[in-house]
Amino acid sequence: MNRKVGDLSILEKFVRDFVSVVEKYCKYIIVSGFVAIAHGRTRGTEDIDIIIERLDELKFSKLHDNLIKNGFFCVQADDAKTVYEYLTDNLSVRYIKKGTFVPEMELKFSKDSLDEYQIKTRKKYPLSGLDIYFSTIEMNIAFKEELLKSEKDIEDAKHLREVYSDEIDENDINKIKKEIKRLRLK
Repeated sequence: MNRKVGDLSILEKFVRDFVSVVEKYCKYIIVSGFVAIAHGRTRGTEDIDIIIERLDELKFSKLHDNLIKNGFFCVQADDAKTVYEYLTDNLSVRYIKKGTFVPEMELKFSKDSLDEYQIKTRKKYPLSGLDIYFSTIEMNIAFKEELLKSEKDIEDAKHLREVYSDEIDENDINKIKKEIKRLRLK
């Protein structure tokens, strides 16, 4: 099965289309598994994780309405007010393209200083071939090794360590791991 649309994979096109709407309203970062996939790791996924800065209800409503206008659909609720309530309760919501079930964009508001730091230090990685913002490679490695720890996450971290072996800042990874312990593993 050909999983390409032009020169982009279905996942890459989905991410690009979604963030082209989001970036009109707020800063965002793509995190977790798609970071490794975008950097050449071969593995399946049906969802992409995105963290956005916290928005007030009016601004979020405009973002949500624009996503709907651009062919996306929120699985949890149709109306922006209900979706906003999920997000302000530190829950994630999932958007899909109308008429499909996958891929999904799992959207979350920034929930603490660690997420705010991720957004502040976001980067575009030319190696990915995508003009989108990711959390740093160090951030992804730290989360996968310290918090998530599944076999898939450990393999993602190994892959990112190999791809960026000459650029990784181990001190930064260790600082992030300490913050994960303090904020997420208490």
